[in-house]
Amino acid sequence: MTALTGKVAIVTASSRGIGKEIALRLGRDGAAVAVNYVASPDKAEAVVKEIITNGGRAIAIQGSVANKADVTRLFNETEKQLGVVDIVINVAGAAAYKLHTELTDEDVDKVFSVNVKGAVYMLQAAANCVKDGGRIVQFSTGATKQPRITGGLYAASKAAGEQFAFALAKEIGQRQVTVNVVSPGVTETDGLILPQSAIDHLIQQTPLGRLGQPADIADVVAFLVGNDAHWMTGQNLQVNGGIL
Repeated sequence: MTALTGKVAIVTASSRGIGKEIALRLGRDGAAVAVNYVASPDKAEAVVKEIITNGGRAIAIQGSVANKADVTRLFNETEKQLGVVDIVINVAGAAAYKLHTELTDEDVDKVFSVNVKGAVYMLQAAANCVKDGGRIVQFSTGATKQPRITGGLYAASKAAGEQFAFALAKEIGQRQVTVNVVSPGVTETDGLILPQSAIDHLIQQTPLGRLGQPADIADVVAFLVGNDAHWMTGQNLQVNGGIL
């Protein structure tokens, strides 16, 4: 028996990158996993196949966290096919890196729809659906602690998600449900598009001497959703190799 045997988990944005690694890790740890995606069905099905090949249970469910009806369907389909939800990991995010004076209404709408409305919808649904003693993890970013040029919109939207999570931790703590935030630093995924000079600079600024990997983040999530983190809630874990 593994750490999460019998548990049911939803992981948003899990067809690629950090979300994918989290879904695979939870599957290896014994959880049945709902792999959520927006526009990559082939990639989502590949994640499902890998979990099943390794002896787990998984399904793929399309939907955007920015759409309340999609979120409702995500939870309903998960319960119908896998069982009552124990674990919710909201990885989904959107970004637009521009100088503040160059931001458009479209930029603001896109980023806030996913990062703010999406956090509201996912945390609401999680609070209403997870079993007592469940685990909820909202993703943020280290950029809320260390603002960067062109990063204001993204950081502000993610900071909102942090506050929703902290409030929810107090609201449902009596049910022994924990709600925590994970804030990755720069992580090497296919979405990281930087010149090599910038990557070299980031590595030099990181005490542990490398970029983060999706598995580094998944390890921390696996801890938070396991039994050993039962006394931890309302916290923001900076998973960044020590970069300031």
